[in-house]
Amino acid sequence: MKVVPILLHMLSLLSASLASPAREQIFKVDDTDLPPTNPFHLANWLDGTKKAVLKGKQNLEKWYHDRRDFIKQNELLYELLSLPSFDQHKLRITEPELCNTSVKQYSRYLDISDNKHLFFWFFESRSSPSTDPLILWINGGPGCSSSLGLFFELSPCSIANKGKNTTFNRHSWTSAANIIFLDQPVDVGFSYADGHTTVDTSLVVGKDVYVFLQLFLLRFPEYAAQPFHVSGESYAGTYVVQCLIFIEFPKNTYYTYYSYVQWGSAADYACNGPFPVFSNPEGPECTVLQAKVAACQRMLKWCYSSDTHLSCVTRPLMQTGLNPYDVHKKCNSLVEGLCYQEILHIATRLNDPKVKVALGVDPRRNFAMCNNDVTLRFMVQGDGVHNSAKLLSKLVDDSVQLLIYAGNADMTYCNYMGNERWLEGLESSFQNEFLAAEPELWVTLDPFQFAGTVRRAGGSGGSTAANITFITVWEAGHMVPFDQPEAALDLFEHWMSNTPIVTRAKGF
Repeated sequence: MKVVPILLHMLSLLSASLASPAREQIFKVDDTDLPPTNPFHLANWLDGTKKAVLKGKQNLEKWYHDRRDFIKQNELLYELLSLPSFDQHKLRITEPELCNTSVKQYSRYLDISDNKHLFFWFFESRSSPSTDPLILWINGGPGCSSSLGLFFELSPCSIANKGKNTTFNRHSWTSAANIIFLDQPVDVGFSYADGHTTVDTSLVVGKDVYVFLQLFLLRFPEYAAQPFHVSGESYAGTYVVQCLIFIEFPKNTYYTYYSYVQWGSAADYACNGPFPVFSNPEGPECTVLQAKVAACQRMLKWCYSSDTHLSCVTRPLMQTGLNPYDVHKKCNSLVEGLCYQEILHIATRLNDPKVKVALGVDPRRNFAMCNNDVTLRFMVQGDGVHNSAKLLSKLVDDSVQLLIYAGNADMTYCNYMGNERWLEGLESSFQNEFLAAEPELWVTLDPFQFAGTVRRAGGSGGSTAANITFITVWEAGHMVPFDQPEAALDLFEHWMSNTPIVTRAKGF
């Protein structure tokens, strides 16, 4: 597996770099003079004679402890990682005491070439951080913060009291994994750029994420030996595929789509799906919608053949008063485009100055869940309609295991019908087996219930997770862990332990 030489190389770089650090203007502190506390608390104990105060640097203070550099500037206190092997990049790290203080956390920024700064928030596993897998979680949009997945779905805490505080999330995916939430590209969430730097393609996102992972694992080699997964939802599928082109680790979870097939399913879902928007599939609304789908697919064919960004710019297919992320509900008009009141509560929490300081974020920086300017940049480039699924064939045949899950109440361009169709068309050594696979009923054990259906191909005689797995989650929308937290945790824990989802044949 390619993971072994990659990780061994990374570990050797760490050893070589820390053995003879090139550090300037750092005043070394005698460890015996310090109390045995968290290094981030040392600033409260050090006196002025043991700090290197850099004049003219806005009250910037530096010190060196336990082979690590620490910096305090105004209210912000952080560790700085800078290595010769990554001379264009720096990792700034702080240890917040937020969300759920029973698990170890790290947050702050990866600095890329002094003008791109990606915000991350890491949570250790609640169970066994030294052996549980490492997960990278990315949200989509394009242009939406991974704080959506963090507070809405997966982290050790959920937003409470309209954003004034948080509450324990007993269905957090940290029960089985160490998870990094990353805001990308720049200008999304707390990530930012200097000057006029912008990002407008998934290819650049993939490169930036790859660099982030390199530095993160160099700083925290204890997580490098664990299985590594990349996961995300919605538009993050295009990001994740590009990430995996740079890092072909042996097992990855991600969510992607093939635009021609996926978007072509919109009319079928709206008119013939489990929760039809239009009651008469032969009526005028469905007839018009089918015609729009045909026109959209003609444009996509032109995009694929010409491969120019102007031919790949798309327009909205349809609009209704329903919540497109969950057709059970009406869209909340107060949250334009996102429909959930909880989105505003997350922004309230993250715009609290004390929370920002704890995370290592400048209190003057404003948090917004999604950035429409970023969305527009990606749309103008036609980034979302490129056939990212085409890249999956090689990855799957190179032993990358693929899990796709979708709620059957999701009406967006990620609806479950389209996901299943493009998986059937995925050219890989498992295609015929997947085409022949009948859906099986998915059974969760806690509580015992039928939660959806499963189709799969590959796997070691059914004793391990399959090479390709597709799960339809009943009564769930776009954010499956939000709508069906028990079922989502069940599928996640099976995937993390590389064991098959429990199923029973239809008609049982």
